[in-house]
Amino acid sequence: MTQFTLFDLEKIVEERSKAPATESWTAKLVAAGQAKAAKKLGEEAIEAVMAAVVDDRDNLTYEAADVLYHLLVVLKIAGIPLQSVMDELERRTGQSGIKEKAGRQDP
Repeated sequence: MTQFTLFDLEKIVEERSKAPATESWTAKLVAAGQAKAAKKLGEEAIEAVMAAVVDDRDNLTYEAADVLYHLLVVLKIAGIPLQSVMDELERRTGQSGIKEKAGRQDP
């Protein structure tokens, strides 16, 4: 049995984004635009945080899945492939998080 990956989910998001908005939540989010999709991502992230704070493992698992899905929708709308995010994560593994944050430019 092959393991389900975020790349598999990215393909599903891509496929479902092409369906009619009346038939697919993904297509509906994409059609609504980045602001709506980002707002939904934020809502799901807050729900995940709340589950983590109260140590509700089952709900945290459920909400984490929602966060990952909605993040991939936001990335799709922005035209950013998951591979770009993975490349950035790989780049960061060569240094400590503290050092990486210290090297960032504040906007």
